Amino acid sequence: MTPSDTDPGLRATVRRVALLNLGYFGIEASVAVAIGSVALVADSIDFLEDAALNLLIVAGLGWRPAARARLGAAMAGILLLPGLAAAWTAWQKLGAFTAPDPVPLTLTGLGALAVNVVCALMLARHREGRGSLTRAAFLSARNDAVANVAIVAAGLVTAATLSTWPGFAPWPDLVVGLGIAVLNADAAWEIWQAAAAERRAAREAA
Repeated sequence: MTPSDTDPGLRATVRRVALLNLGYFGIEASVAVAIGSVALVADSIDFLEDAALNLLIVAGLGWRPAARARLGAAMAGILLLPGLAAAWTAWQKLGAFTAPDPVPLTLTGLGALAVNVVCALMLARHREGRGSLTRAAFLSARNDAVANVAIVAAGLVTAATLSTWPGFAPWPDLVVGLGIAVLNADAAWEIWQAAAAERRAAREAA
């Protein structure tokens, strides 16, 4: 068990992060459905996944290394869910190739960025923990902040091209939505590697 994973402050921090993610999920999902945005659909599901992820982390803190390693491997799979949802939404979007309203897209992306920056800052002092659980929490918040910058950029590009180049306008939202899938796949791989390292350490210590 690592010092970071036994830090009592980590449990409270991760719990607050989970509640923030759950709250913004409702906001972003509502806007995503209203304007038909692939990027916001993917990101809203990511907020829900983050809430579940952080609640699992709270449950797993204090577990033995082998149990934490198994939970870390499970969370690597959970991180793939937003990507699969984005891919499905993108497939449906191709059938009705219209651009989302750029104003709510941009504003919702900015709100999501603010939430994720706050979460990342709250978790930053725990990110050096060797365990896959603390790494999962920080990577999730960090990747979400990067994705939110891309959503804001997509909204601005959509606004700039909606009237002058309507055939191009739907693409930024679609590309960013699929990019979120790739970003989460990379985080899932990093967490899987950390979980594998914990399993090896647990076997060596046995």
